Amino acid sequence: PDGLTTLTFNGRKKPFGAGGDIAVRLGAESAPLWSGSVRLSEPDLWISAVTFFAPDNAILPDEAIIHIANQTEQAVTLESCTLWVAEDPSRPWAFVPKVQLKDLTPFGGMRDIPSRDRGGFAMKTGPLPRTNAVVEVVVRRPDSEPRAIWAKIRIKPEYFDISGGWVGGADKLTREPFLKTLKLLHVNTGHIALTPGYSDTELYKKYPIKYFGALTPWEQYDTDAMLPFIHGAEFLGEPQYGGGRPVPPQEVWQKLLPYAATRFATTLTHSEERIWRDYAGLSDFPHYDAYRVTAPSPDLWIKYADRWGGKKIAWGAPLETIGDMCRSLRELNRPAPCAYWSQGPHQGWGVYGGRRRTSPTPDEIRLQAYHALSTRITSLYWFNLSLKSLLKWRDTLDELRRCGREMRVMAPWLLRGDAYEFQRLRRPDGAWDWDIASVCAPDAALLFALDLDYSPDPNERVFRFGVPRDAAWSFRLPPWLRGRIVDVFRFDADGVFEVNWTRTEDGVQITDRISRVGAYFAATDPNTRKNVEAARLAIAAEEQALNFDPIGNDADWAVLESIRQETEK
Repeated sequence: PDGLTTLTFNGRKKPFGAGGDIAVRLGAESAPLWSGSVRLSEPDLWISAVTFFAPDNAILPDEAIIHIANQTEQAVTLESCTLWVAEDPSRPWAFVPKVQLKDLTPFGGMRDIPSRDRGGFAMKTGPLPRTNAVVEVVVRRPDSEPRAIWAKIRIKPEYFDISGGWVGGADKLTREPFLKTLKLLHVNTGHIALTPGYSDTELYKKYPIKYFGALTPWEQYDTDAMLPFIHGAEFLGEPQYGGGRPVPPQEVWQKLLPYAATRFATTLTHSEERIWRDYAGLSDFPHYDAYRVTAPSPDLWIKYADRWGGKKIAWGAPLETIGDMCRSLRELNRPAPCAYWSQGPHQGWGVYGGRRRTSPTPDEIRLQAYHALSTRITSLYWFNLSLKSLLKWRDTLDELRRCGREMRVMAPWLLRGDAYEFQRLRRPDGAWDWDIASVCAPDAALLFALDLDYSPDPNERVFRFGVPRDAAWSFRLPPWLRGRIVDVFRFDADGVFEVNWTRTEDGVQITDRISRVGAYFAATDPNTRKNVEAARLAIAAEEQALNFDPIGNDADWAVLESIRQETEK
């Protein structure tokens, strides 16, 4: 009574896709409660992102930020939001109204969302159970009745986690120098389970790594004490491959379904872009796995020959296709948060296309990660920071540390924001120039300029970038930020930097001299620059406090090498 449920189906083709008509009979076959036809219209107004936040050290979120995309021909006005929650774990399909609010906090105080633009709001909810929920947002047009838009999502506090993948078992996790190395690289998550000698010792308190796996038996993990140390449930591998036979989406759904009765978010690794639409919506926290150099891939890399004037290479693919795939996965799974398996150093890859270096260079690592970050992922997983991989590719460790430091600084805005706009810029002669993208939060925008002026080195078979060059980019901003920006600055692991910038009618223009990656804040609060630098300095101080640096100290490097030798005997 007074509740609702949801019907979930695969919309890859009609009649179950956009534009289809579905005949529906609800209730007993002999006496249906309702029967008729449901039209699946192509959406023109939708909830693009829903993110929940919890106070420090709390396991239950009490705040939500919701972003709305309005592609209609009229402005809409935010009226109210209702959270329908599955409160009974034994009935995860039955939703009852938990929070009903008209007292919303719209971004920039703007309850009106202009035609073909974006808006949103924050709201205080009180403590929410970690379970499935349905979000109902009611909007109004000047000349029509109120309209409800809907989304289904898992309630979980969102954190930007950095995973090291399969970082090792008890033989590695009980060694403090290795744990210090992972912390130096800002890794706080891994494909690990409860590990005697680590999980039950002071080592875990000093160097906690969130659990990321099957999380079975549930009763050991689904406790108030353990939940802060859980990233998500992941146990299906890459079902689109399935050891040579793709696991059908229905079978994946059936395997994930029991987790609806737990307080864990389910995750799923997508790996084959051509068919991942068939698996969209199955998990609470989708992520994907695609690397661009010297690694297995479902792509046929030689087909990208038009990218470099007809040059065919078999050892790599355009780095910016990471962004293309992230945007695809995000839109297919909205409003769920998405993550990305980013290519890091790995000791297990072979030779592809004659390339002698069997792991990415520091530049290739940075650009792949940033093409994903610019699309608004909310966690990143390095593949694969095992001890053996770190020792084989020492020249990549400083880049991993720098990226980790930068991600931790950006995290609050990545989590509270949503992807806003993306452009691929070319020069007048048609040559590729920059990818620019924005992630917009209630108080600031993260703006990204990613260098497309790179080329494959025919001898070393790696991607080479040029020297820094002058560039100017115009970033359109959402309505709640337009005209309110008071400061724009570039930042990276080393600090914050001045740039030339001006306000434009619909955003800002930035002029700078860079190559590879430019990451910028456009802020409405003049204290943002000071706060960003304070966060960066605090994170750098944490690194120093470890008093262990195998990146620059040969003696510390030798300690790691001795651990590898001991554990491989």
